[in-house]
Amino acid sequence: MLDRSLDGTLVTPSSPSYPAAKLVYNLRFADVDPAAVAYCATASDVRRCISFARDHGITAVPRSGGHSYGGYSTGTGLVVDVSRMNSVATTPATMTAVIGAGAQLVDVYDRLSGAGMLLPGGSCPTVGIAGLTLGGGIGVVGRKYGLTSDNLLALDVVTADGELLTCDSDHHADLFWASRGGGGGNFAVATSFTFGLHPLPELALFTVNWPWDAAAEVLGKWQDWMATAPDELWSNCQLQSAGSGGLNVRSNGVFVGRPQSLTTALQPLLRAGAPSSQFVGPDSYLHAMLVEAGCENLSVGQCHLSGEDTGGTLARSSFAATSAYLTSALSGAGIDAAVQAVERLQATVPSVGGGLVFDPYGGAINTVAPDATAFVHRHALCAVQSSTSWGPGADSSTVEAAQQWLAQTADAMAPFVSRSAYQNYIDPTLADWAEAYYGSNLPRLVAVKRRYDPDDFFHFAQSVPTGVPG
Repeated sequence: MLDRSLDGTLVTPSSPSYPAAKLVYNLRFADVDPAAVAYCATASDVRRCISFARDHGITAVPRSGGHSYGGYSTGTGLVVDVSRMNSVATTPATMTAVIGAGAQLVDVYDRLSGAGMLLPGGSCPTVGIAGLTLGGGIGVVGRKYGLTSDNLLALDVVTADGELLTCDSDHHADLFWASRGGGGGNFAVATSFTFGLHPLPELALFTVNWPWDAAAEVLGKWQDWMATAPDELWSNCQLQSAGSGGLNVRSNGVFVGRPQSLTTALQPLLRAGAPSSQFVGPDSYLHAMLVEAGCENLSVGQCHLSGEDTGGTLARSSFAATSAYLTSALSGAGIDAAVQAVERLQATVPSVGGGLVFDPYGGAINTVAPDATAFVHRHALCAVQSSTSWGPGADSSTVEAAQQWLAQTADAMAPFVSRSAYQNYIDPTLADWAEAYYGSNLPRLVAVKRRYDPDDFFHFAQSVPTGVPG
């Protein structure tokens, strides 16, 4: 039996720990019941799970942090969970680290900062390094240091036939290429990653808030500002409906450098209306990552999901989201559409939170050729994420109204954005999703899929197909 062959733990529906083991981050998928959850302790455990699933005709569902927007980190088959494979081993002499596929970002940042090194990555603290990297990896120092996947030197994977491979530029180079932006769960189960790192720099943070009536002016000024900003500067623009908290417009940012230089760089943005509040100050790398994660006043241990052994205090969420890209600045009509969309959310579903967030590209991200890795979105000015979230007590009519708002917003913004979308914000409602996620790189990804997974063993609703759609 599988349970007796594992170094880790197999949790079945009869186990007292099953209700917790089956959960992923997004509680929209809390009712999905896997046949079992295998907490793998080693790459050999992953191989045993893959072989067992193949032999018994069971779908294998890879899971690292469990943050798939589409719920693809769970299913009715065997969940192959690598969260216990979470070691972070640094080598300062070569500025590299070997990181287990189940490591969460907050722990990666903690361990790397302690060694005086940095890896660019996302802001959500409980995201797993595997999903982030395989889908690209946008983060708050990405304009300076590139995507997480741009810093990947090698990775170990277990393929659909149960083989353990090391992939880099010289070995299984096509799978290595696909693993830098081709999306998680498509080709193999990653077990560890080797990254090139950067020395810790001096950092500064800023936050600026404006009254809502300045929203259109702020968004217009922000997009022009970021188009010419130095690579050291990352900042987003948030148009948010905060439920009972009303409407707000904000820009947060991280600057690789001194606060004085950040203050100078901020001046064009501050000309957008009269800010209601602003902050600029220095920070350490680790604390900056905690701030961006919403864990400013928490310890690293507390900045985990509640119920974890670390003493985590964070709650899971119920949410839905879509994404698109801007390859040129929004027109006045596009800016108005964005502002009106958030106002519509506040007017129609005031009990939920949500809105639009604009995240910049450029800098080191866009210096990489679109076909150099599987991540094709190298000409984007910024990504636009529309999202809405609701509490555990929300009734079905509220959830339906929130999801309708997303669809209406996508329609309203469609004339002003490109048809592409970020694969790590995977969206089950998206038409032409394969083209949207992978663009001109899709045929090569299909070829990699055919080579390493010809039987489409790793399959979900939006997995890379073995043939080009349409």
